[in-house]
Amino acid sequence: MIAYPAMLDVPRELIRFTAGLLRTERKARGTRKGTRALTCWALAARAPDLHQALQHALDTGLTHLELDGKIFSADRCRITILSTKGKPIDEWCSGKAHQHGGNIQALSEADGFPIFTSDVEPGHIHAIDAARVHILPMLYPHTGQLPVLADPGYQGAGHGVIVPIAAPTGSNVLAIDNRCRNHLQRFLRCRAERGFALLTERWQALQHTSLSPSRIGDLVRAARVLTLFEPGSTESH
Repeated sequence: MIAYPAMLDVPRELIRFTAGLLRTERKARGTRKGTRALTCWALAARAPDLHQALQHALDTGLTHLELDGKIFSADRCRITILSTKGKPIDEWCSGKAHQHGGNIQALSEADGFPIFTSDVEPGHIHAIDAARVHILPMLYPHTGQLPVLADPGYQGAGHGVIVPIAAPTGSNVLAIDNRCRNHLQRFLRCRAERGFALLTERWQALQHTSLSPSRIGDLVRAARVLTLFEPGSTESH
């Protein structure tokens, strides 16, 4: 084995934070120095839950939130189940994304910074169905103060979730007011894409996982905790 020094492109504060967690973990378990690493699941436990995230958004006076979903690719856990139409499908395969993986839902601030990421759902679950399980029930009481912008995949999400108006069928076109509304909505919402990009581009472990996709939710939450220590993020988040 050849040992060599390496440089990590992370702030010093992040190293100190992670080192402190490692010391606490080893002390709690009574393990010898260097024999145990902090797992992503212990780190994920430090991420705020949805109630805490929404309270933070209200306390800081955010104008709105952004709802988005992403399939995080994985190469394990292929399980055949029956679809609602009775046809066999792969539980962890997303027909829309054309890949295996887990469905994660996120709420982001207006600039795209994620304030909450959900537990994982199998890849075949549609975005709106995953959101109905993990986000929407707790979100609805706050949408009067915190409207939520989302893409067309969340049509029918309910009160306070603003999605583009669907184009009419046939040769009909949207009225000019509705087209203008859609342009404004998409302009504001496009920054929601930054949330997942911030996580996946910064933390390579999220670009593709070879462990069970049922653990992807913990990986994403752990990455979100670490992202808080990126330059400029600790003061505002």
